[in-house]
Amino acid sequence: MSAWQPTATRTQLQRRAELLAYIRGFFSARDVLEVDTPALSAVPVSDPLLTPFATQFVPEGGGTAQHLYLQTSPEYPMKRLLAAGVGPIWQLCKVFRNGESGRRHNPEFSMLEWYRPGFDCAQLMDEVEALVLPLLPASAVARLSYARLFADKLDLDVFSASVEQLAACARQHVAFVGELSRDGWLHLLFSHVLEPDLQQPTFVYDFPASQAALARVIEDEQGRPVAARFELFVAGVELANGYWELSDAREQAARFAADRAEQQALGQTPRAPDEHLLQALEHGLPDCAGVALGFERLHMLSAGLTHIDQVLAFPLARA
Repeated sequence: MSAWQPTATRTQLQRRAELLAYIRGFFSARDVLEVDTPALSAVPVSDPLLTPFATQFVPEGGGTAQHLYLQTSPEYPMKRLLAAGVGPIWQLCKVFRNGESGRRHNPEFSMLEWYRPGFDCAQLMDEVEALVLPLLPASAVARLSYARLFADKLDLDVFSASVEQLAACARQHVAFVGELSRDGWLHLLFSHVLEPDLQQPTFVYDFPASQAALARVIEDEQGRPVAARFELFVAGVELANGYWELSDAREQAARFAADRAEQQALGQTPRAPDEHLLQALEHGLPDCAGVALGFERLHMLSAGLTHIDQVLAFPLARA
């Protein structure tokens, strides 16, 4: 096949269009407003594990160039809309993540993201299931806590296991040389050992509090602190990541500071916090839950395909 030609067949391009129509109908029926936010941002994403694309705006005729970043997610501007009182919202947009390329990754891809004021994680999982289940060869979606998954599959108590125990378990299953933090070992075990076994659609919820990201921290049924977040896996593929959203501006500022410290420790240039988001949280973010879902992955899984290039007209290699 010549390099100028698309990697997706016309059948898959048509299926993409049908999925778009299905999603618009789904949210229209629930009175969730479609919105559009900028792909360019004045500040990069805070997450040290994500690398944004950087660019510059150079004023025509001269002037000071402005450093900008392509969004890795529309989360920050969508939360600003929520704080402004627009109500439940969704969008399907292009996002960009530097360095991510492979069977399930393209550095430019489409993300479906939506926010539901008044929802918690359980209610949002119900809605995610209602959206995706008709598209998958399955009749139900299982729900399993993070702690239960580790206990059942690896006989590990994630609340009491030491770093040494986690490292020993990881080295039994994964060829890895080096040292990691406690969360580093948990991430390694989850991604390389547990995640591939999640073949049937499964929500994993109640992540460790140290992995809260932009989710609030709550107590589980045993009174232990956990992150109010979930991920959906299908055929060993992470499809969606949802939060009961953090609304405390002071806590968000502290997490931005922690991210900067981690960036420094990893040898990265520390990234400035998003002051617009902090101001929006100070103004008042409604109690809400939000989720991001990989649109091309949903397309792949619904069509029984195994490579993201099969659902993209022109992936990076043919850009």
